[in-house]
Order: sequence, then C-alpha cells, then structure tokens
Amino acid sequence: MRLSNKSNETGSEENKREDSVIVDYGYGQVSDDNAVHGREFTSGKSMYARLQRFAGKFGVEQRGIERVPSDERTDSNMFQIGTLWFSANMVVSSFAIGALGQPVFALGFVDTALTIIFINILGILPVCFFSTFGPKFGLRQMVLSRFWFGYYGVKLIAIFNILACLGWSAVNVIVGAQFFHAINESVPGWAGILVIAFATLVICTFGYKIVHAYEKWSWAPVLIIFIIVLGVFAHSGEFNSLLPLETGKSEAGSVLSFAASVYGFATGWTSYAADYTVYQPVGRSSKAIFLWTFGGLFVSLCFTELLGAAVATAMANNKDYLDAYDNAHIGGLLAEVLVPKLGRFGEFCVVILGLSIIGNNCPNIYSVSLSLQVLSEKTQRVPRFVWTLVGTAVYIAVAIPGYNEFEDTLESFMLVIGYWLAIYEGISLTEHFVFRRGRTDRYHPEDYVEPRKLPPGLAAVVAFCFGVMGAVLGMAQTWFIGPIGKLCGGEGYGGDVGFELAFAFAAISYAAMRAAEFAYFRR
Repeated sequence: MRLSNKSNETGSEENKREDSVIVDYGYGQVSDDNAVHGREFTSGKSMYARLQRFAGKFGVEQRGIERVPSDERTDSNMFQIGTLWFSANMVVSSFAIGALGQPVFALGFVDTALTIIFINILGILPVCFFSTFGPKFGLRQMVLSRFWFGYYGVKLIAIFNILACLGWSAVNVIVGAQFFHAINESVPGWAGILVIAFATLVICTFGYKIVHAYEKWSWAPVLIIFIIVLGVFAHSGEFNSLLPLETGKSEAGSVLSFAASVYGFATGWTSYAADYTVYQPVGRSSKAIFLWTFGGLFVSLCFTELLGAAVATAMANNKDYLDAYDNAHIGGLLAEVLVPKLGRFGEFCVVILGLSIIGNNCPNIYSVSLSLQVLSEKTQRVPRFVWTLVGTAVYIAVAIPGYNEFEDTLESFMLVIGYWLAIYEGISLTEHFVFRRGRTDRYHPEDYVEPRKLPPGLAAVVAFCFGVMGAVLGMAQTWFIGPIGKLCGGEGYGGDVGFELAFAFAAISYAAMRAAEFAYFRR
C-alpha cells in the first residue's frame, strides 16, 4: 500500500491507473490520485499487513491518515454528524466549564450566561467550517493542515494536537472519577479513571463507525439526567439569579478570563473537525455539514454550561453546596443537588453522569492516533489502533497522579489550549481566505503526500511563533500575567486576552510572510 510520498513512487502501473480517477466534486475536476483503497491495507506479507488482517477480522477500522478514495466515502447518515458533537459535549466536563463562573471568576449568572452564549458561537465556527472539508477531499484534519503549514511544518501542529488530545482526556477522566468518589469515598480515584479509560479504548479501537454509533445515542441518558438536575435544583429554590452584574476593570477582567476558558473548550474540536466527516459522500452539501455540526455543538454546550452556571450560583449563599464543591469538585456539587432529594436513584444518576466522560473522550482518543501518524513515515506505518492503545496508556499515566489537582489543571489547560488553537485558526483561515480566495478549487488534495507541491511551511512556523508572542503578552494566569493582560482587569488579576492576541499576531504576520514565501518558492 502507499503510505508516504516515497512509497507513492512504487506499485504496479495497473494499480496506478485504477486509482487515478478524475472526480467532479461540484467545484471543478479533481484527481482521486494518492487515495488508498481499503484492500491495500492488508496486501503483502509485512508485519503491518498481518496486523491489519488480524484487526479486520474483528471489524476494526484499518485506515489511518491515508486519503479516502471517493468510492469509499459512502457514509450517508447526516444525523450522526450532529449527534457526534451533541454527545461529545452533553457531558459533565461542559457543565464544569459553566460552573467556573461563580467560584473561580466571581461572576453572577447574567454575565456568565451572556459570555457562554456569545463565546461559544465564536469558538465553534471554525469547527463547523473545517468539518466541511472532510467530504470534499477525503483528508483528516491534520493531513489537511499540510496545505497551510506544509508537509514538515504540520508536524509541529501535530505535536500540539497530541498534547491537547491527551491533556483533555486526562482532565476529563479526573472529572469522571470525582463523580464516583462523590458517591462512595472508598472508591479510589485511579479506579474511576481506569473504568472510563478502558471503556473509551474499546470504542476507539474499532474506529470511525463504532465511535459514531456510540455517540449516536449516548447523549440520551445524560440529557435525561441533566433535565432531572434542572428540575430538582429549580424546585430547591437555591438558584440565585440576583448576584450583581458588576462594572469596571475587575468585571471586565473576570469576563475576559472566563471567556478564554469557554472559548478553549468550544474551539478545542477544531484540530480534528474533518476527521468525523471524511467518509461522507463527495457531493455532500457544505451548508448541511456546517449546520449539523453547529447545531450539535451549540445546543449541547450552551445547555450544559448554562446549567452549570445556574447550579454554581447556589455556592454564593449555601455552605453545603460550597463544601461539596470544595471536597469533590463538580461531582460533589451535582451529588449535593441530586442525592439529598432522590436518595439511591440520585446516586445512580451521579454515576451515569461520571460515565458521560466516555462520550467526550472518544473523539480525543480516536484523533490522537491520527496525529501520531502524521509525525513521520515510521509512525504512519504503525496501525491506527495501536496508537489508540499507546495514547490511552499515556493519559492514564498523567491522570492518576494529577487526580487531586482538578480545578487548577482545568482552568490552566483550557486557556493553554485556546492559545494554540487560536494561532492555528489564524494561520489556516488566512491561508484559505486570503491566498486561496476562499475557493476549494485552489486546493489539489492529491498533493497531500508531495512535500514539493505543498507550501514550504516557513511562513506558518514563524507566524506560529508570533502567535505565541501574542498569547504571552495577553495571558492572565495565576502563575503569569502578560503586560497587556495586566491592563485588561483588576489589580493583581488582569484579564485574559491571550487568544485574541494570538489569533491577531499569527494572522497578520502570516499574511505578510506568506506573500514573500510564495513569491520566492512559487508554491
């Protein structure tokens, strides 16, 4: 099979003619060259082929980052695009983001709610946009990124994406384990982490179809329980909608910093958006893909985060809620809502909410295997399902010792993720809309394995560094406040504008340097 730009030069003339199909995608005639058919993964006597044949006996997806040929893009189910993102965010991790508004940033419900709604719209737009590229080109998101960062420059992006996937997964399983501990304090954190991690591993090992099949319905019990939470909490009379809407620099700084957390969570899916539409038919409507993705993300994120923000208001005046949050974080907070009123059934609901983390982690662990394959030709020759196992082992090793550091880890990690993704978006969107004029016929997807036909990537890497500079200038963390961040909030706290500056610095510097790069290299 063709695994790289080098191996593309091998193979029979018969196979080359068979794969060299010209397809009308609706925006021009595009070659289907360098796509890899499913039968090629199991051909030959190599260890790779033997592993793929063995995995195929159990229905495991054999494809990694290789381009999907047009005749194998046959996933006609549009509904599961929406349910994938709906299930991935109808989870307690989203609830936890909303709940940060009151205890961490001292915001009332109104300012928290407005931030959640508008920042989520901003954060998910890139996810929706890049999801439309999957059916058109048959390329995974990190491979697609070669057209913006170059064949070698994208390896830097892949490293950041690997760290993001594994970091999110570690943070998420810590959240889930806290739910089990909130119900039964004798359950150690490591046990809950292993339960969630192994369940996620099984689903992701089988690949694209099983991930979509699980996410198609996993949202249903979680939504029911969140509605129960809403009903019980509303009946309790603990909702405090009268927390003051403050003004001044301190309020501005708090809103900006909370917005960075919300943005980081929402836009975190950008770097693997196309991974979950890559098997959709080539003629699939981009508008339909965009709207299904937007609906799945926006409704689930806003519902769970607004619910978290509402429940968190009770901590302002009710010591029991505050103590529960201090002792067991989000798991303790939800247990305080459900268990006193519903007893054993409430405990059951808390356990199910903890297991909802599986739906959130499936996209992370599926996509981390693809990013690992992008790193080199050698890593690409390791089957995707093997990297899924390796990634799981790594984030378990991170999560178990980090179990007792959830809140600080969550806040800091959300912001760091927001920074690098803002840089990624600034560069990729500038390339698409400025240099390719927003037209997909300016791409040649068959060139994804040809370094000399892709951008050199120098402009992107340098612009990435400028983006980091912008993030440092604008960040407002407990351990560091940038000089611009200090000006955007109260004394000693500042306000986080790191992702805004990261995007702006990366986009502007890339526009200038890419023009010079293209003039010199002509590609």
